[in-house]
Amino acid sequence: MTDLTEIRVAGGAQGFNWLPVFIAEEEGLFDKHGLKVEYLRLGTVDKATSAVRDGTADLAITPPEGAISDYIAGGTLRVVASNALRLPMSLVARPDIEGLVGLRGARIGTSSLTEGTAIYTQVVLSRAGLLYPGDYEFVLAGMHTSRWDALQAGEIDCAPQPAPWSFLAEREGYRMLCEINDAIPEILFAAIIGTTTWTAEHRDAVERLLAALAEAHDLVNDPAHDALSLPIYQRITTPEEPKLAQRGFTYTRDMEMWPLGLATTPAAIATTAELMVLAGLLDPGQHEAAAGVLDPSFLPVG
Repeated sequence: MTDLTEIRVAGGAQGFNWLPVFIAEEEGLFDKHGLKVEYLRLGTVDKATSAVRDGTADLAITPPEGAISDYIAGGTLRVVASNALRLPMSLVARPDIEGLVGLRGARIGTSSLTEGTAIYTQVVLSRAGLLYPGDYEFVLAGMHTSRWDALQAGEIDCAPQPAPWSFLAEREGYRMLCEINDAIPEILFAAIIGTTTWTAEHRDAVERLLAALAEAHDLVNDPAHDALSLPIYQRITTPEEPKLAQRGFTYTRDMEMWPLGLATTPAAIATTAELMVLAGLLDPGQHEAAAGVLDPSFLPVG
C-alpha cells in the first residue's frame, strides 16, 4: 500500500464549518487522494493562524484576517481556498436586553480581538450607533461553546453565536438581537491558509487536499446525501438535540455557506478587507491590496 502524505491542519474549535472536513474523513476521500490528516484543535482562531506562521501546523481553517494582516506586512501567509462564505450567526443577549442599543456598556464575548467574531460585532453595532472602544467591551470568552457557557454563567452579556447554538439560546429564553448575515451577506468567513514556502514545497499535497474537500463540499450541498451529512453535523454541534441540529444544518446550507469548489468570490474577500478597515485593523489605503492574499492556483479545475 502506498504511504499516505500527512498534513497537519489547525483550527480553533473545529466545529460546524468543518463539516466537509469530517465528511471527507469518514467517506475515505482523504485516503482516496493519498492523504492522512492530523487535526490540531487549538482553542482560538489566533492560535490557528499563528501555528501556520510558525510551522507547527501546515495549513489552517480559520478566519482570514490574520493572513491578510500578515500579507500586508510582507509575510508569507496566503489564502489558498475558501471553507465558508456566509455567516450563519446571530447576536445573542441576556433576556433583559432589548435591541442592539441595549448593549451600551455590555460585555460581549468573542474568541479574538483581531479576527472573526469581534470584527463582525463591531460592524453590526456601529450601524446601531455603538462604537468600540467606548460603548461596550469585549471579553475573550473562547469559541462558541465556551461563549454559551459564559453567557449562562453571567460572565458576559452578549455573544455572536452560530447556528444551531443561537437557536438553542433562543429556546432557553435568551434574545436573538439580529442575524449577522442580514448586515454582512457575503464574506470570507473561514479560509484555508498556508505559507508560500510550505505550499510551494508541497503543491501536490495541497492540491490533493483541496480536491478531496471539494468533493466533500459537493456532498454537503446535495440534499440527496443528507443521511450522511446530518448525523455528522449533529455530532459536532448538538449531539443530544436532533431537532436543533436539523434546523441549524438546513439554515446553514440554505445560506450557501459551504462554497462549491472552495472558490472565493471577489466580493467576499473585498468585504473582509472593508470590515478590517472599519475595525481599525487595516489602513484604508490597503483595502484593495488585501486581495493579493488570495492564491487560487491550488484549487481544483472545473
